[in-house]
Amino acid sequence: MFKKILVANRGEIALRVVRGCRELGISPVAIYSDADRRSLHVRAADEALHIGPALSAESYLRIDRVIDAARACGAEAIHPGYGFLSENADFARACHDAGIVFIGPPPDAIAALGSKLMARRIMESAGVPVVPGTLEPVRDPEDARRVAADVGYPIMLKASAGGGGKGIRLVYSDQELEAALRDARSESASAFGDDAVYIEKFVEQPRHVEVQVLGDSHGNYVHLFERDCSVQRRHQKVIEETPCPILRPEVRSRMTEVAIRAAKAVGYVGAGTVEFLVDKDQNFYFLEVNARLQVEHPITEMVTGIDLVRAQIEVAAGKPLPFEQGDITATGAAIECRIYAEDPYAGFVPFPGPIEEMREPGGPWVRVDGGAYPGWQVPIYYDSLISKLIVWGRTRDEAIARTARALGEYVIRPIRTIIPFHRQVMHNATFRSGRYTTDFIASEFGNGAMESPPLNEQLAFVAAAIAAREDESRRKALFAGANGASRDGHGSSWLTIGRMMATRRS
Repeated sequence: MFKKILVANRGEIALRVVRGCRELGISPVAIYSDADRRSLHVRAADEALHIGPALSAESYLRIDRVIDAARACGAEAIHPGYGFLSENADFARACHDAGIVFIGPPPDAIAALGSKLMARRIMESAGVPVVPGTLEPVRDPEDARRVAADVGYPIMLKASAGGGGKGIRLVYSDQELEAALRDARSESASAFGDDAVYIEKFVEQPRHVEVQVLGDSHGNYVHLFERDCSVQRRHQKVIEETPCPILRPEVRSRMTEVAIRAAKAVGYVGAGTVEFLVDKDQNFYFLEVNARLQVEHPITEMVTGIDLVRAQIEVAAGKPLPFEQGDITATGAAIECRIYAEDPYAGFVPFPGPIEEMREPGGPWVRVDGGAYPGWQVPIYYDSLISKLIVWGRTRDEAIARTARALGEYVIRPIRTIIPFHRQVMHNATFRSGRYTTDFIASEFGNGAMESPPLNEQLAFVAAAIAAREDESRRKALFAGANGASRDGHGSSWLTIGRMMATRRS
């Protein structure tokens, strides 16, 4: 087993890997940019190495600096987390060339899966069902029109090197096609340095369902069942749950078998996720393979009891998987709510800033994976994810009720987060029925933004702000030897707000 691992990431996932290392008796080493000097993952590690300015292109994405940091601390392996360099084949090769173990799949597997077109070709050859479309990039608008005529509108234009919802355009007609192709290519070139775009038939009102797989270097493969990731905004996941509430048992069995076949087709090693689109008749089609640990991995851990980070590290150390498929069972249901620093009342626009107050929920079967704390500032340079709330229940209804309760306890102020959105979803009839699709947010929340908060909620925020200011004034007055605030309560902001609310009700 390794003695020291460099965690080449930041935020909640870096802290998650640090904890996994500690449980295995491995010394974790953090890296950080200028913006992350005071971050929790830096404090939690045994060592922390500075690797550059706040911009990720000059820090977390600098392969040379990450490799130099690993050499400087004597790390035998690097865990990339998710995002940044986690699916970068060049980084995996650089680790190998430096004599450092990359905790992830082989570079050739990453390269094959990093191109959506190459992955489609491999999967089709392996008998994995793919969405009808092209296996080569479309060359120009005329080429795209010919393909669209064969496939039939609506279609999706998708970046071959894409990810994170970038380089994707939904097209309903020939009239939209040329401009959409130009925009998709431009966005893809800007985001990935590659403007190759291909066409897929648009599966209307699909579910986004993924299967967690594990493989080792000894040829052993297992799946850990599926996760439903259909609640999305801007093609990015917001809420995930397991199991998928509408999947028929025979479809689940076929899907998990196909996922193992997909992993074997590329010689996958480690933890990965095979993603599918599922149509209204529960036909499923290969979407992509995420060659890394997923943001939503904790819900799989909750229902299976298997620590995926531990499994990643042990497999990377050359150990065989300690279990076979028959040993793995899924018990109950789990839900993950991603807590972003975004304003749900303004179309989920990012809302970075300082966190002055934070109270995380607790209780049985409630888990919070986060990297924030009171006094920490959500930076403007990175993804706005603050934390993940993960909840388990014996049944889906129990998991939803427990999630709603936990969300009611979760406080992060004064920045806006999407906690109010999650609260509404847990009480939404369509979500509770389990029959939602990937257009859930658009269909249930109109333009993707929630209505303004109820007056009572707005008044509560005002009261909290006034109370905090009064508390600060009292402290200053006490230190100055003054009498402080009035003792009779007439100046209490909470009493004032209470009177306002009582007047409104009457």
